[in-house]
Amino acid sequence: MNEADAANELMRLAREIARHDRLYHAEDSPEISDAAYDALVRRNAELEAAFPHLIRPDSPTRKVGHAIAASPLGKVTHEVRMMSLDNAFSPDEVAEWLARMRRFLNLPDDAPLACTAEDKIDGLSCSLRYENGVLVRAATRGDGQVGEDVTANVAHIPDIPQNLPAGVPAIFEVRGEVYMEKQAFTALNAAQHEAGGKIFANPRNAAAGSLRQKDASVTAKRPLRFWAHGWGAASAVPGTTQSEVVAMLRAWGFPVSPLFVRIEGGADALIAHFDAIGKARPSLPYDIDGVVYKLDRLDWQERLGFVAKAPRWALAHKFPAERAETVVEAIDIQVGRTGKLTPVGRLAPVLVGGVTVTNVTLHNRDEIARLGLRVGDRVVIQRAGDVIPQVVENLTRDEPRPAFAFPDHCPECRSEAVAEEGEVDVRCTAGLICPAQRTQRLEHFVSRKALDIEGLGEKTIAQFFALGWLESPADIYRLRRRRSDILALEGWQEKSVDNLLAAIEAKRAPDAARLLFALGIRHVGEVTARDLMKNFHELPVLRSLAERAHAGDAEAAGDLVSIDGIGPSVVEALGDFFHEPHNVAVWEDLLNEVTPPRFEVKTIASRVAGKTVVFTGKLETMSRDEAKAQAERLGAKAAGSVSAKTDLLVAGPGAGSKLKKAAELGIEVTDEAGWAAIVAEAGGGA
Repeated sequence: MNEADAANELMRLAREIARHDRLYHAEDSPEISDAAYDALVRRNAELEAAFPHLIRPDSPTRKVGHAIAASPLGKVTHEVRMMSLDNAFSPDEVAEWLARMRRFLNLPDDAPLACTAEDKIDGLSCSLRYENGVLVRAATRGDGQVGEDVTANVAHIPDIPQNLPAGVPAIFEVRGEVYMEKQAFTALNAAQHEAGGKIFANPRNAAAGSLRQKDASVTAKRPLRFWAHGWGAASAVPGTTQSEVVAMLRAWGFPVSPLFVRIEGGADALIAHFDAIGKARPSLPYDIDGVVYKLDRLDWQERLGFVAKAPRWALAHKFPAERAETVVEAIDIQVGRTGKLTPVGRLAPVLVGGVTVTNVTLHNRDEIARLGLRVGDRVVIQRAGDVIPQVVENLTRDEPRPAFAFPDHCPECRSEAVAEEGEVDVRCTAGLICPAQRTQRLEHFVSRKALDIEGLGEKTIAQFFALGWLESPADIYRLRRRRSDILALEGWQEKSVDNLLAAIEAKRAPDAARLLFALGIRHVGEVTARDLMKNFHELPVLRSLAERAHAGDAEAAGDLVSIDGIGPSVVEALGDFFHEPHNVAVWEDLLNEVTPPRFEVKTIASRVAGKTVVFTGKLETMSRDEAKAQAERLGAKAAGSVSAKTDLLVAGPGAGSKLKKAAELGIEVTDEAGWAAIVAEAGGGA
């Protein structure tokens, strides 16, 4: 695979993984199996290992969870980030994890590494903050940095104590999982069916939906459980090992995994415990999807630290996927916001691990061709979680039957649908002329991570679009002229109309990065939009650079790609956007309605404020993301390449061409310790 193909596939994977993160973490409505999701992440990691210079700031390997969905619950910023876990799928990967820790700690190959092991329950992550022994706040994980406030809700979970015994640390955050047992889940769904209520797909979704309720009395009626497996912010830690602290959590009254053990026998002993839990899995009263290993010594955990989104000292060893056979009854084509045509297989209902499955995402045209898939084929599907699975084998591909004809025209607007050179996705070429794209782009524009306009949901946008009131984002701000028309619609009252119009008016001066992301420009995701605005501050400046780059101005293109994480594909997408007259008309119409203020990042005074810093080589005390965050807080720009505009190069072990170029240009160079001194001097911690 060449670099261009790798870059395109990485961008596609980033978009696809981000979508599934949102569905799973933020909306409790996953569409693919854990195994299918893990396969996407592993493919992304393989490409990044082969092409490390293509790693983007918004890479799936650097993200945790997902920003919280539109919710009536308050937001909570975690004092200590809630991380994810790296996954293993084979004994060899577990052995390599242990060997990697030994190398990092500079231990002999045969040095014992005591670890803890516990079953990985399939629940909703929750952090409980106790101050002087009193529960003061509970929050979901969200995107790892910001979650939802569920303090009132957890008061109704009997497993969670409201007060801890005397002598506990002044501040201690207990972290664990809220879950629902299988039997309780079955009873809940039976009661929901009887009452005509929502039927939950699986215990994890039922637990998440039950906890994330504005009305805590609803939570009180749901059979939720909790167990603890770790901690976050703490004024003191009651132990020197993982197992000691877990024992203390149990002594304080928190349930912990009944299968929690401390193991000293290396990889073979860990795998033996994994196999034992796997055999016990069907008889457990709750759903699990693997086993979690953690290095026992806390001082070694601290030395090992974290990669972008996960601790080096912990690993989730996942169980193999479950499989079943069924028949493909239909293949439907859905049109997404960017015009992508996504095939969805409609299956004869089949029970897999206690869940009835009827749909499967087929990803793209190439996946259908790879499987030789047609309507009527008998297929093997697999899943590792209680969600929509993937097709892993076509059992009847040799039967004489016409191949599935992937459409070359959009099923929504009949415009031509094509795949761009180097890409596998087929897209409708109509852009905003296509009704599917137009309404989904409007939905994206008002979504939580974009303009975050409450009251404009999918149904309302579709209704207003059908009435001809919404054609472009600017039309949203002109809805105030239609107050009486909206009031005349069924289901609308004065309060709901006024609330909607007030929510729109409140976004007349939107955050520039959010506005840029909201426009739905290809390859310009949430992180990329923020990176662009951190460097250029005002949207007209960015437009000018994009137009100049599109016209062949090498200096303008260089200014854009000098930003860490911004590659040629982003520059091309920006240029294409502003070269299209219809897009420019939408842009200018929108800026007549809104006035985004100059984008600024809050910083602290430092000697690198206003300067450009490049990090290269291996960073040993922090991740690259943490280093860039520090630079941002100090008012510096973190660039990805060395140029005459670079002021400082921070070089770790293994620094190569960037260090050489910095020397040639006479750029100041320091090591990681020198950078730490700069940070400490400014009081700007990690």
